[in-house]
Amino acid sequence: MRQAVITPEGLEKLKEEIEFLSTTKRREVAARIKEAREDGDISENAEYDDAKNEQALLEGRIAQLEEKLRRAQVIDEKAISTDEVAFGSIVHVKDQKTGDSQKFQIVGSTEANPLEHKLSNESPIGKALIGKKRNDIVTVEVPRGPKKKLKITKIEKSS
Repeated sequence: MRQAVITPEGLEKLKEEIEFLSTTKRREVAARIKEAREDGDISENAEYDDAKNEQALLEGRIAQLEEKLRRAQVIDEKAISTDEVAFGSIVHVKDQKTGDSQKFQIVGSTEANPLEHKLSNESPIGKALIGKKRNDIVTVEVPRGPKKKLKITKIEKSS
C-alpha cells in the first residue's frame, strides 16, 4: 500500500470527516435502526433494511478514510520552495492561447478538487507543472480539445 501525500489542511479535513461519521452519523443510523426494530417484524421491514444498508455503507466509508489516514504522509509546508513547482505549491499560470490566468494548488489525489482549484499531482496538468520554474511554458494533453500551453507566472507557498 503506497503512501498518500497530503497537506496539513487536508489532514485536518480528513480527521474532521472521520470524527463526524464516527460519532454524529453513527448515532443517527443507530437511532434509525432502533426505531425500525420497534416497528415490529424486522423480516419484512423496508425501513430496517434501509437503515442496516446505510450502516454498512457508513462503516465502509469510515474504514476507507481511516486507511487514508494511516497512509497519509503530511508535507512540511515550510520546506516548499518558491523556485520550482512542488507538491503543495500554489502555481499561477497563463494560457498562452486564450490569455486566461488561473491559479492552482498541487495536492495529492485524496485532496484534489478542481472546483477549489486543487489539482492532483497525478493529473495531466499537475504532472506537467511539477519541477518547472517561473516563466517556463508547459504543454499539457487534456482529455477534450487541443493541447494547452501554460506559462508559469508565479509560484508561491500556501498560507
